[in-house]
Amino acid sequence: MKRYALILALVMALAAGFGCAKKTTGEPGYDDGGMTPEMRAAVQQITDGRVYFAFDKFNVENQYKEMLKQKSDLMKQFPSIRVRIEGNCDDRGTQEYNLALGERRARGAYEYLVMLGVNPNQLEMISYGKENPAVQGNNEAAWAKNRRADFRLIAH
Repeated sequence: MKRYALILALVMALAAGFGCAKKTTGEPGYDDGGMTPEMRAAVQQITDGRVYFAFDKFNVENQYKEMLKQKSDLMKQFPSIRVRIEGNCDDRGTQEYNLALGERRARGAYEYLVMLGVNPNQLEMISYGKENPAVQGNNEAAWAKNRRADFRLIAH
């Protein structure tokens, strides 16, 4: 089991290193590449909003399905937009376990978007496990904010 987790971690690290060189929104020197105001608004709506997960869970709960539907509609309207879904965990559990759980969380959002008709070529996934907390803290309020899937623009 540990061997598979290590292999998964290595594959994820390599995949992250071979991403697109284009700067994404929020990075210094970002060039929107002449996006129309409509596309800019679509990118903002697609990258806003997170999917949060219950402890040790990776299924997309009903309260996030409408938000994902809106993201899917915009991605279908603007097929040049590509998004990375980033799976994250709270800091409990081992690194290996959290990398695998983060992957399942990213995959849950990915599969829901594909089911809604988003072209899989518009999506990438990565797991950060517990290495990318949204908030610091060792209490349920902090942990709940860290169990999430984020959406980042990788190309348009």
